[in-house]
Amino acid sequence: MKYTQGQYIIAEKTAIAREIYSFTIVCPEVASAAAAGQFVHIRAKGFTLRRPISICGIDKEKGTIRIVFEIRGEGTSEIARLNKGELIDMLAPLGHGFTTDTSYNKVVLIGGGIGTPPMLPLAMLYGSRAVAISGFRNASAVILQDDFRKTGAETILCTDDGSAGIHGFVTQPLAELAEKGGIDAVYACGPMPMLRNVAKICKESGIFCEISLEERMACGIGACLGCACRTVRNDEEYFAHVCKDGPVFNAEEVLW
Repeated sequence: MKYTQGQYIIAEKTAIAREIYSFTIVCPEVASAAAAGQFVHIRAKGFTLRRPISICGIDKEKGTIRIVFEIRGEGTSEIARLNKGELIDMLAPLGHGFTTDTSYNKVVLIGGGIGTPPMLPLAMLYGSRAVAISGFRNASAVILQDDFRKTGAETILCTDDGSAGIHGFVTQPLAELAEKGGIDAVYACGPMPMLRNVAKICKESGIFCEISLEERMACGIGACLGCACRTVRNDEEYFAHVCKDGPVFNAEEVLW
């Protein structure tokens, strides 16, 4: 795993929803090595432990990456105070990303809430061959839908309360697509109950599925045991590190 640590310039900062921010960061060495599904580990001023944030965009030509994150505590609140032109302390790119295959004819990308951003690099890769299903609590929490449309992907929006898009969960349109067939792969990131149900649908339909787990992390490089999760491989149970072995796993390897 190749990663670097440094302080990088924030080229762009945008508030895209309530307490959700988008940063574009100039970091050529990170952008050149980054892949869809990896994450960055950011140091917030005054805090010892870094905060893991998924990579939302990679521009290797411009040498930039994009991150989209939600304020969930004092650490991410401090990161959100950073502004355009300031430096951000980052360890990146980290983790094991998604398995991609340009020969796939149809893929489904599923994002739940703040698990939606890591789906965008996949939409940029697959374009019109992708169906992006996004789920949010309500209309005010919806993010990145225009970004997905710009990639050429078909977009399906779901909200828990029906205030935007389909009234219901992301598993509803997924089940309908799975029944029609022709899906080469499903990629998903979001809350654990959502991932569990996505994995169940894919297993029943015989569809290859990879999921990205959200977990609290301390070191970010597999040196501690703070982000262990139960998985199975070759019929043997073992504890994997979400930060190093993941955050992306084959859905059938995760013990739900």
